[in-house]
Amino acid sequence: MPRSVVRRQSPAFFLLAMSLVSTLLVRPVQAEVPVPVMAPVLDVAKELQLPETDLAVASIPLDGPGKARFMNADMPLNPGSIMKVITTYAALELLGPTFQWHTRLYTDGTIEGETLNGNLYFVGSGDPKLTEERLWLLLRELRAMGVTHIAGDLILDGSVFNLPNGIADFNDDGDNPNAPFLVEPNGLLTNLNVLRIRARADNRGIHTWTEPALDGIAIDNQLVFRDYGRCPRRYQFDYEPVVAENGTTTITVTGVLPKGCSTSSYLSVLSQQDYTGALLTSLWQQLGGTLAGTTREGLRPREDTELLVTTSSRDLVTMVRDINKWSNNVMVRQVFLTLGAKRRQPGDKDDLAAAEREIRAWLASKGIDNRTMVFENGAGLSRIERITARQMALLLQHAWESRFAAELIASLPLVAMDGTMRRRLGNADMAGMGHIKTGSLRNVRSIAGFTRDEDNTTWAVVAMVNNPRAWQTEPVLDAFIEQVHLSTRPPSISTASQ
Repeated sequence: MPRSVVRRQSPAFFLLAMSLVSTLLVRPVQAEVPVPVMAPVLDVAKELQLPETDLAVASIPLDGPGKARFMNADMPLNPGSIMKVITTYAALELLGPTFQWHTRLYTDGTIEGETLNGNLYFVGSGDPKLTEERLWLLLRELRAMGVTHIAGDLILDGSVFNLPNGIADFNDDGDNPNAPFLVEPNGLLTNLNVLRIRARADNRGIHTWTEPALDGIAIDNQLVFRDYGRCPRRYQFDYEPVVAENGTTTITVTGVLPKGCSTSSYLSVLSQQDYTGALLTSLWQQLGGTLAGTTREGLRPREDTELLVTTSSRDLVTMVRDINKWSNNVMVRQVFLTLGAKRRQPGDKDDLAAAEREIRAWLASKGIDNRTMVFENGAGLSRIERITARQMALLLQHAWESRFAAELIASLPLVAMDGTMRRRLGNADMAGMGHIKTGSLRNVRSIAGFTRDEDNTTWAVVAMVNNPRAWQTEPVLDAFIEQVHLSTRPPSISTASQ
């Protein structure tokens, strides 16, 4: 066999080879250092003149490697609407995902021919989403039983909730007491207690109407018609409701509406009792029914009444999704009160207090110290509710391990895709990479939920700002979500070589 030939290499070649080896070995080691999370977030905060002391954050890896991060995480802050995550998660575990609300019609009389000789009792259940369509189906079933005329009264029983001290007022500083998000919870809540005021300009002029159409509600159409022009935005119209001495409400609508344009707005102008009574009588008339008596509040007698018809809500999972995707205040407040009503103990007088007790006990069972938490209504529509970023992050960590994790997570808005997150982080290449609940009040902005990093580890993330300029700070919260997502990305080669 021929002998191997070994050539002696020059010193210059040796130095070049060592340089290449050094490059291949050193740079990957540098590239393994993850991108820092908080530095870019604090840079954004500095640009917006947000003091670090007004920002609290927490992030915990849930199913993979990573280092939990906390900043001001033990400082109790007003959370805004991320408080809904606590209420909805507690409801899923304490009431069960298949829980339903059942609203019923009873009578203390008898049906003879097409006449119901007696009173008709509408017994509310606190259903968070008892819509006009479901009420129509409820009354249609009564008509299908052969009832056309009700000889007695329509009596509304909203006693499902015990609220001896009433509901604390909330001042939204918006000078709009008719805003739908201010609707208070009530055992007789129907159709979210809102009216949709609609207008359309066409060759007839401007036509206005309400949905639903209710007796006692009139529109004073002061809209100005134009033959041409761009269709205005909804907020360019003014709506002024005025209640007359006889109890009727007139809504004056002002603004300019060009031909071919439509507009609409949602208002809450009646009490829950008046709204539900007007809606039921209107639907009954549409179905061809008549009512001889009056509509009034009262209690159904526990004896000598017969159940006629029942309407059942969708399951709690569906309600939780509607609540968290669009941050519905009145719906989650109904759920909060339902927790108290369904888990009353002997001696309980107030369902608000009972709900708080049950949620605190539930948190304690998970090892979460809730002594610094402050509850008012479970919706975050409050100036006094408080929680720390660490407490919320630990709760999310427990939620990740819950048997109902999928139901809760799916209820949270998808980043850059739907709900209150649909227009956020759209330029960060993160569409669908997180489920994040948002919160906003005067002086408050917050986020809480779940996001993935680029190695597919899921993180619980929480960030809260309490500051008079909080309305400007959404970029800080978005930067935090994005930086957690990028936290495992190695620096660029150019960065590593510097």
